[in-house]
Amino acid sequence: MTEQSSQQPPADDADQALRDAQDAEDTRGAHGDGRPEGQEPGSTTADAEKDPETWVTGDQPATGPQRSYLSTLAQEAGEQVPDDLTKAHASEEIDRLQDKTGRG
Repeated sequence: MTEQSSQQPPADDADQALRDAQDAEDTRGAHGDGRPEGQEPGSTTADAEKDPETWVTGDQPATGPQRSYLSTLAQEAGEQVPDDLTKAHASEEIDRLQDKTGRG
């Protein structure tokens, strides 16, 4: 006869806990991290709806990922992008170039 480990609940308790967890309302969103289905990682609905010109950090220099993506989009669109873009202007250019290249 073997003794059950004190660290593991009896099988019936574990099964019930699993069923309870599956039945509970999942507030973590479709992706398990709070994002609704269809929303890109790293974005929020509120951010997506704000005008870039009203961003608190909109006048700061564009981020590395923004510059990299802009470079890719600009190359596909046959355009040049200035190096001194702000975060807000880079976001607007990304939107514009996504539309132009069909990536948006």
